[in-house]
Amino acid sequence: MTPAARAGAPPPLLALLGPTGVGKTRLAAALGELLPIEVISVDSRQVYRRMDIGTGKPSVAERAAVRHHLLDVVEPDEAYDAARFARDAAAAIDDIRARGRWPVLVGGTGLYYRALVRGLAPRPPADPAVRAALRAEARAGGPEALHRRLAAVDPASAARIHPRDQVRLVRALEVALTGGGAPSAAPRTWSPAGPPARPVVAFGLTAPRDLLYAALDARVDRMLAAGLLAEVRGLVEAGFDAALPAMQGIGYRHLVPVARTGTGLPAAVATMKRDTRRYAKRQWTWFAREPGLTWIETRPGEIGPALERLVRGILAAQAAADDR
Repeated sequence: MTPAARAGAPPPLLALLGPTGVGKTRLAAALGELLPIEVISVDSRQVYRRMDIGTGKPSVAERAAVRHHLLDVVEPDEAYDAARFARDAAAAIDDIRARGRWPVLVGGTGLYYRALVRGLAPRPPADPAVRAALRAEARAGGPEALHRRLAAVDPASAARIHPRDQVRLVRALEVALTGGGAPSAAPRTWSPAGPPARPVVAFGLTAPRDLLYAALDARVDRMLAAGLLAEVRGLVEAGFDAALPAMQGIGYRHLVPVARTGTGLPAAVATMKRDTRRYAKRQWTWFAREPGLTWIETRPGEIGPALERLVRGILAAQAAADDR
């Protein structure tokens, strides 16, 4: 059997998920040499224009090897969320399938993946008066004041949201204050144990933790050598506020003070490496709870064995679908 879509059936939806730095992008590029695929980026940071180095966007060669969707969608000061991603990704899936090619979800933003595959819980509509009052409170006391207030009513959400991420802090408090209850306790429209709303053949990439952490440290060094500080400085000089969600990403929030003052780079780099490792750990935890993933272990810089297992898994899933 060759890896081709079944006659009369739409090309299958595939997913390649896992923590940052584990090799998802390189593996997808290699898969593109074997299958007629196109990649849909499942990354909440790579949607932003002007933010290339720190978000780890695919290289020019990787984009040339495989067409990528949902990169460079909005400016750093434009809103983008999981609900919009689900709409945009669904449109991209239809477009890819209409051309007879295979859509592959590639990334590590678990909420975006879940929004597309399982759906999101509804939230109360925006309340302009409450939102205006919260923004005024942030202007007076800083976003940290909102974070402290959120910690008092919803500690779980406060632990998840950065203390300077004013947009998400305002929304979380708005939900809590307008009768929506704690956002972290909101009922879900998806069921982890039930079938997904959108069938997908999903694979999770993992690696020995010590090897991945060492690779992540080295990747931070490569980003800095590639000009990450200059990228951050350009964003600051262009007037993008440090409190924007886009600017709260790893690397950007660490280097904004350095870009402004020209000092503190060693400490910022050390914190960036620590937070990158912590982020990878959170991603592991999220995807470990995601049902339906077939896990493939790899090692940083080595994709051959993982690619072989991935292709075998795709063919097995296709064969099972053929038998139904």
